[in-house]
Amino acid sequence: VSQQLKEEIRRGFAGLEDPLAGLLAMLENSSDWKGKGHSLGYHITTELQLWIKEQPAVPQSGIQLKKLQARVLRILSQCPANLLDPLISIYQLHTADRNYLLEHVNHLYLKGDYKEAAILSIKLQLQPDQDVEKMCIPLLLQDKANVVEDYVKEYPELQSKLLQILDSWCEPGVNIRDVTRPYQGLSRYKPEKFNHRTLSKLVFRLLGRFHIDPALCPNVVNQRHVRTLNYLFYKRFVEKTMTEENWADHVQSTVGESRCLQGHLVQLLLRHCGGGAARWARLWGLPCDMLPAGPAEELPRLHAQHRVQEATKADNYEDSKKKDYYQLPIPWENIHFLQTWEETLRCWEKVLQPGQVVGVDMEWKPSFGMVGKPRVALLQMAVKDEVFLLDLPRLLEQAEVEEEKEKLPRFIQMLYSDAAITKLGYGMSGDLSSLAATCSTLKDTEKQLHGVVDLLTVDKHVDGLSPEHSHEERGVRQQEKGLSLLVQRVLGKPLDKTEQLSNWEKRPLREEQILYAASDAYCLLEVYERLHKDPESFGLSSDLMESLVGKQSVKPRAKKQLNKQEALSPSGQQCQGSQVETLHAPAPLSPREFSVVCDNMLQGLGRYLRCLGVDVRMLDNKDDHRKAAEIARQEGRVILTSGLPYQTLQSQVGEGRCFSVNCSEKAKEQALQVLKHFNVQVSLSDVFSRCQ
Repeated sequence: VSQQLKEEIRRGFAGLEDPLAGLLAMLENSSDWKGKGHSLGYHITTELQLWIKEQPAVPQSGIQLKKLQARVLRILSQCPANLLDPLISIYQLHTADRNYLLEHVNHLYLKGDYKEAAILSIKLQLQPDQDVEKMCIPLLLQDKANVVEDYVKEYPELQSKLLQILDSWCEPGVNIRDVTRPYQGLSRYKPEKFNHRTLSKLVFRLLGRFHIDPALCPNVVNQRHVRTLNYLFYKRFVEKTMTEENWADHVQSTVGESRCLQGHLVQLLLRHCGGGAARWARLWGLPCDMLPAGPAEELPRLHAQHRVQEATKADNYEDSKKKDYYQLPIPWENIHFLQTWEETLRCWEKVLQPGQVVGVDMEWKPSFGMVGKPRVALLQMAVKDEVFLLDLPRLLEQAEVEEEKEKLPRFIQMLYSDAAITKLGYGMSGDLSSLAATCSTLKDTEKQLHGVVDLLTVDKHVDGLSPEHSHEERGVRQQEKGLSLLVQRVLGKPLDKTEQLSNWEKRPLREEQILYAASDAYCLLEVYERLHKDPESFGLSSDLMESLVGKQSVKPRAKKQLNKQEALSPSGQQCQGSQVETLHAPAPLSPREFSVVCDNMLQGLGRYLRCLGVDVRMLDNKDDHRKAAEIARQEGRVILTSGLPYQTLQSQVGEGRCFSVNCSEKAKEQALQVLKHFNVQVSLSDVFSRCQ
């Protein structure tokens, strides 16, 4: 708002005998303030709020204020969210009669304005005097769960009460339709959004957000366990991608002593295992009365037969594994499982070497959708010919006993922040989030990354399978995804993921788990090396290493010496715009003299530059990145791109005619970066000059 308008508004207030009544009269007789955004009515209201703070004699009291409060309440139910707080403050509604406020909110509720009633209740802090079930059910049926969360946010008692209500609707035998029947005439009613599954998700979200013990909601937790059991049986008997030991371990820990879950488990065993159900029932100590008579009587013969079958299956499985899956190329003795600080010293000596390339991965116990972030149970670091497996819980526990909590986190931070060491990962953001949940000292690690290569980013640019292998040749039934698919494309065989859902917190780890964990980290080294040696075979540029880490990251310079195009991106790699710092800024340009073509991931930047008068062409989402180079050559435009395509495109145009933008920035920041780099001077007459 211009200073002139502010002064005019204040002069208007000073000339009124009763500014509060004047504002109400204006709002009652106009409608411009009802829309979204900052209307003139909004600016006048907020300016009055500031003016009142500077004029202590202005606020009303007594009967006159009560009359104004009654009038403003009628306006509040219609006004946008940005006007609520200023009006509540100006008319001192927190001092109004509470019963009168509750009566007004109830009037809104009875009219069917449930969202408006809830928001006003939140603003006036009326929740403790209201029925949480009555206020929240209509909102949930209208798919307004976010308003419900805000409604109970500041009140732990209401949080617990709401969660218990929601949990009671998930009790076996309760029909959700019976709960929703009284609300069938509700406007914007979305019954499809209100079922046991969505309720379960909402409950777990609330439990996590408000840090409440899941034991408060036994029915929802039980439902989640039932779904977990179904999933485990699917993985073991349908997909056949889970080992028996893994499967049995998770089944046992999921069922526990719950009789309800034991009953469901017996039904699943009978359906999937037939006679073998009796063996598992006895092994897990399930009550005999849950088993049919037949399987129990045949237990001895079936047990022996099952053992022979499993042994045969195991032999066949080992043979197929070697043929079908990636094999760790280092001997067993080169895998080091580290549980003490002394043992880790050798790891740090190897890993923290300038020029070292390290494959980093992490494992944690599957949560199967339960509350809380997973805590890292194993940290894997692979270097050439060796893998180190760090037993993180044990090491952190030892550090706490020895009162040296910072020792291990300090080394992990040194590794991630050292630009002279290349760290390889796949989906590193999730790993680092779990690492922060495991050790709070590491919560800022993601902000201090240097020399990091996330192969998940590279994966999106890798074309086809390895030249000498194909999926069909191996006849693998399970469709690969994620890192396993990348390994298959680059090295010819996918990873064996049968141990992925292991209980990684259980000690000792089995040999299969250790091999799986070591392979997950070591394959990163082999993928990176293969892509680096022969990038063209996979549709990547020959400057792969430079495009991923950047030569400058090996010897970091002082911040003031960094070229603007070498600012660190969120992934920790340096954006390679102009490799050489320019000694002299280019001659000033007007936006009309500046022509660009924006790659398809920068359409927001293109629109923003066009608003500033720049001549912009943009690639469509389906266009190949290389089309930008064609347009740039034909029309004399500068290419604006980001990430890996920069290396390919900059080699196809003249020097300085391709610029790499930080994709994590908003369009405005990207535009400022581009304008500054090319010394484009924008005047007021340029703004919107290209708009029709």
